[in-house]
Amino acid sequence: MKTPNSVPASIVTRNMSDFTHETGNLYESLAIISKRANQISIKLKEELNGKLAEFATTVDNLEEVFENREQIEISKHYERLPKPTNLAVEEFLEGKIHYRMPAEEDVKGA
Repeated sequence: MKTPNSVPASIVTRNMSDFTHETGNLYESLAIISKRANQISIKLKEELNGKLAEFATTVDNLEEVFENREQIEISKHYERLPKPTNLAVEEFLEGKIHYRMPAEEDVKGA
């Protein structure tokens, strides 16, 4: 997964009114951001597990665990990435998240 360089890795103070521009409701916006953060988190975890699976061995040798530098570097890379919540917030504020409200679709279809 490609992560934008502009996303801060740490916590940033946000103006809560910025989240209401698109939906008109802070809580709807936060629900959308939360669902997107979960999607990002699952995707990152799958990528990490896929890369670490290459190093999986059936032999439990304690020396190999400490000598596997490539596995450690991959893990450190994923630890340095911005948190999924920060990525989701940036995507939402930039208008990159597409969502739909099922309740509104039911009203329009009736």
